[in-house]
Amino acid sequence: MNTAAAINRHDLMAHNESYRQLSREHSALEAQLSQFRERRFLSSEEEIEELRLKKRKLHIKDEMEALLRRGISSAGNA
Repeated sequence: MNTAAAINRHDLMAHNESYRQLSREHSALEAQLSQFRERRFLSSEEEIEELRLKKRKLHIKDEMEALLRRGISSAGNA
């Protein structure tokens, strides 16, 4: 991550409620996924849930990156 992106992530966390909410949800999903990783075996239902969580986490990450790109392009046009 470059310095400009880190600063913009920091700014978004400080000033953008949508970004903060996505970040909280991303962290919560990571915590849930870490519980699955700690288990030796997963049932079929747990494997499906793990996959669903991974997809949701990736979708959230994409949304966060989109907000970051919009923030960077807005700052570049200012």
